[in-house]
Amino acid sequence: MNIEARAMHEFENPDHWDVAAKHYQKTAHPFTAHFAEAALARVPLTPHSRVLDVATGTGALALAAARTGAQVLATDFSAGMVACVKSAGLANVQAQVMDGQALDLPDASFDATFSIFGVIMFPDWRKGLAEMNRVTAIGGHGVVATWQERGAATFLLLGNVRRKLFPDRQGMAMPEAVKALSDPLDFARELIAAGFREPVIESVTHAYQLEVTSLDNPDTLFGMSPDWTSLTDTEKAAVVAEVRAMAGDDPVLPIPSTALIAVARR
Repeated sequence: MNIEARAMHEFENPDHWDVAAKHYQKTAHPFTAHFAEAALARVPLTPHSRVLDVATGTGALALAAARTGAQVLATDFSAGMVACVKSAGLANVQAQVMDGQALDLPDASFDATFSIFGVIMFPDWRKGLAEMNRVTAIGGHGVVATWQERGAATFLLLGNVRRKLFPDRQGMAMPEAVKALSDPLDFARELIAAGFREPVIESVTHAYQLEVTSLDNPDTLFGMSPDWTSLTDTEKAAVVAEVRAMAGDDPVLPIPSTALIAVARR
């Protein structure tokens, strides 16, 4: 199995995310929360709103939506991720293990449905978009965030460094949906095909703040990525040296990362 196939197999396996959940909560959640807040800013919510967060991860969107007073249901196929959301202990957030490609939920039952870098990981992401549309109330909003084609944060950094140091080495492919939705016009067409209407797509950039001291434990920093685990020890050392050189004397290396956030109506 090549690196691309192995990566996709891992990301489509809930066991992978169960193991990674605590690490994800510590490292990725604070960063993705910036994009979750940007998504929420584009949809009016009230304490009467019914909100669904599909492929919630550790709940960056769900927990932020709960602060508006809305009633939130967070779903994910990983029990480990769902446990992280439940551990927040918010009365107006429920969390359930559920396949976003086949939501066990009634039609038109939510005022707003969100998926922040979630549906884009699905094997059948078009089915995921269609399911979001199905459970959104008529006149309600569907909101989807995707990365630009080369990803974000440490995945983006590692991919860029690999291409510089090892130009002949095959790297990890991004999920099919990330490639398919990287152009706003294509993104809009896919949302309309899923049943949504009037999609508005905006680019949002935030910089991941990589603390240079984290390079002391690079397996923890990059360990979720097959772009890292496929390297030899010598190659890993070269990557770490290159990143340290990029940072120079600065204690933090910013990694600007761009997402597309789409808001559409049902």
